[in-house]
Amino acid sequence: MRTYDLSPLFRTSVGFDRLARMLDGMQQDAAPSYPPYNIEKLDDDAYRITMAVAGFGEDDLDVTVQENTLTIAGRITETVDEAGERAERQFLHRGIASRAFERRFSLADHIRIDGATLENGLLHVTLKREVPEAAKPRQVAINGKTARKAIEGETETA
Repeated sequence: MRTYDLSPLFRTSVGFDRLARMLDGMQQDAAPSYPPYNIEKLDDDAYRITMAVAGFGEDDLDVTVQENTLTIAGRITETVDEAGERAERQFLHRGIASRAFERRFSLADHIRIDGATLENGLLHVTLKREVPEAAKPRQVAINGKTARKAIEGETETA
């Protein structure tokens, strides 16, 4: 596997350490395909991740957010009978996967989790972009009006 020196890209950038981590993470070989999921854009500031988690209950799923990373993990707890022993089930055919999984999604800045619901074997995680007022674009006044007049005055007299 090759390694690339990306330091020239970051010479004029400040605070893009997360971008470097993302580029390092892209070098992983194969992305997992279980469980399948969709990412939908509901409107300009709303998104939804829908994940097919048939066989998993609410207690078997864990949805957490840490440092702009959404992690969805699933682990089916073993069923225990009345005697406290592990209940064994006999399958003639087993087509519904019940293996543990963990999916990570990288979130952009100012994206927050609005909620999560589980219905009909689908986990829906709703996301919303909320940009704070301090981070929104704003017009900055320039104190160069007198300098412009002086330049314009020079061109008029010339």
